Amino acid sequence: MDVFNVTDQDGNKVQNKEVTDCIKKCLESEDYLVPPATSPAGGAAPSEETTCIELTGTDRPGLLSEVCAVLASLRCNIVNAEVWTHDRRAAAVIQITDEATGLPVRDGGRLSQLQELLGNVMQGDGDGGGGGGDSRKGSTVVSLGAANAERRLHRLMLDDGDAGRCGEERGGVAAAKAKAKVVVMDCTERRYTVVILRCRDRPRLLFDTLCALTDLHYVVFHGTVDAEGGSAKEAYQEYYVRHVDGHPVRCDAERLRLVRCLEAAVERRASDGLELEVKTEDRAGLLSEITRVFRENSLSIIRAVITTKDGEADDTFYVSDAYGNPVDGKAMEALGEQLGHVVLRVKSNGRAAINRAEDSGGGGGGGGGAASIIGNLLKGSFQGFRLIRSYS
Repeated sequence: MDVFNVTDQDGNKVQNKEVTDCIKKCLESEDYLVPPATSPAGGAAPSEETTCIELTGTDRPGLLSEVCAVLASLRCNIVNAEVWTHDRRAAAVIQITDEATGLPVRDGGRLSQLQELLGNVMQGDGDGGGGGGDSRKGSTVVSLGAANAERRLHRLMLDDGDAGRCGEERGGVAAAKAKAKVVVMDCTERRYTVVILRCRDRPRLLFDTLCALTDLHYVVFHGTVDAEGGSAKEAYQEYYVRHVDGHPVRCDAERLRLVRCLEAAVERRASDGLELEVKTEDRAGLLSEITRVFRENSLSIIRAVITTKDGEADDTFYVSDAYGNPVDGKAMEALGEQLGHVVLRVKSNGRAAINRAEDSGGGGGGGGGAASIIGNLLKGSFQGFRLIRSYS
């Protein structure tokens, strides 16, 4: 028996009967584990009505911009996409349609060209821009339909080996980030392995942890999750597991791999940096234009969630400068001048700022502190500038 005490994403009790009825219906269904027909990123396009592209390769500044430029040149429209980066590696699951018809791309010659060009982009220079000489190759897979994007991203990054250096000494901003604390112990009398994980709480943390255990072929027999860490907002997870062959962890190498893979699974989605949410009317080549502006202003995309619904684009980007450092005011000012007529909300380091403009020519609204400072940086550039809540 599994018991979950849950809240909505704002921390309040779930009182919407439609939501609770939907949860009950899904959990009582025999096939509730079947991937949903709607996009995992939140869009409305059924996966069977799109062509799915899965990419892995060495991360570098401007990579997503290059991918979007290739798709735009081949007259492909990006319907939904999710992009993760971790440890100088990048993975993406992208759903596209034909720009002219809105249908999946099925032409064999066009798909071959698409795979070849994207393959060249993902191969890059094999270095990742950091001088580390990463020799791992990129990959490009094109198919009709798609599984759950987040589920696939975990699998893609695990297969790509992004956990290989997790826990080793790394420089730059990554080394300063708070790491998840993972302990793997033996419970000899019960023939279990006990896995304990402590880290900062955030949405979908439980999902990410269980994806890692499943991908490593462990079965959870008992578990405790406590996300009521007070002001520290720390989550505590404890699991009693065995490998699918019925055995607990049997050697130090297996133990170390489990620790590193769990650390990587937690870190992939724990994005630092500036969070930008862009909302505007969807059009052909929109994402290519947005990512080009980011690249030209030396912004590096750490993570991205791209969603299109009812003709509206709702895109969220987590960005830093090209060296992984926080984005400065000059870069934001240049970004504002070039993006034009969009609705944007911004959050940095858990602090939210709010400003509203009456139209694209209006200046920043009232309010003090962070609101007035960032409002001045973005004056005259956006139709709206709204509060985003910190989910850290």
